[in-house]
Amino acid sequence: MDAASELIFITKVKKMIETIEYNGTRYAEIIRAESEVNKTTFFSPPESSFQFGLLAHEAGFFEPPHYHRAFTREINDLQQMFIVQKGMVAVQLYADDGKMFHEVVLKVGDAIVLIHGVHSLRVIEDMQCISVKQGPFLGTDYDKVNVEINK
Repeated sequence: MDAASELIFITKVKKMIETIEYNGTRYAEIIRAESEVNKTTFFSPPESSFQFGLLAHEAGFFEPPHYHRAFTREINDLQQMFIVQKGMVAVQLYADDGKMFHEVVLKVGDAIVLIHGVHSLRVIEDMQCISVKQGPFLGTDYDKVNVEINK
């Protein structure tokens, strides 16, 4: 693919979410710590295998006791989410051809969901993140694939 046909789109919606797309494929969604919503809002498309959003309710709200219905779901991807608790980290995103096309810096309270492609982390300040991904975990040897990148 030639450089002229490579497209990176970073969409910011009301300063709440950043969507990073490359050549028409969504690679990541970011919710910054300062984001605010008046009501619960999910940003991921309904068909996404990982739902990403903000829960918001006024004081006094009560959600009745409930559970989420179990049913068989077929998931053909593995998405991962980080929420930065302390420090600062850069997440580097790579296209399918192994070329890094974007780096995003996350600070305390920022969250990212990694939707597609290869990623790497570069720790800027000692950090701790909450990490969430779909299970079951089949072990590092099976679930995590290290790749050679194009510089």
